[in-house]
Amino acid sequence: MNYFVHESSYIDDGVFIGEGTKVWHFCHIHKGALIGENCSLGQNVNVSNNVKIGNGVKIQNNVSVYEGVELEDYVFCGPSMVFTNDLTPRSRYPKGTTGYKRTLVKYGASIGANATVVCGNIIGEWSMIASGAVVTKDVPAYALMAGVPAKQIGWVCECGIPLKENYKCSECGREYILENNELNER
Repeated sequence: MNYFVHESSYIDDGVFIGEGTKVWHFCHIHKGALIGENCSLGQNVNVSNNVKIGNGVKIQNNVSVYEGVELEDYVFCGPSMVFTNDLTPRSRYPKGTTGYKRTLVKYGASIGANATVVCGNIIGEWSMIASGAVVTKDVPAYALMAGVPAKQIGWVCECGIPLKENYKCSECGREYILENNELNER
């Protein structure tokens, strides 16, 4: 076993956990989940059936990654952020997996504490969702999103620093160009 699982956590049969990953206190990883290398799952994280999590992902305390959600490499999920997987849930009329909407969080994206991501949306590469935001639509790559519902309030560098009008990062020096409302590194 080339990964760490705290003794208080429960791992179902049929789970794959990559080398160097750490699963902390009171987690539950369900059957069919695939978790990449060098991930960190904080206290009380729930990973549902058939969820795919890439390499280098950090999931902070009290996050449930429901079936239908996929996290690409180097995604950050802040404490107590929420994913959904059913747009019209009813306890009396459960749909099961056929009713779940897919949510994709792309490479390097960050989702702040207590944010909510409504299912059926794509969170773009290196985007940043502010704490407490409610994402109800697709998020462009490098977008900085905030509010309820979340609206784009700017752009962020790959390193996480908000960009000014010249689209040059004041911290790391990366430069970007904005064309057709898409930000790309020069």
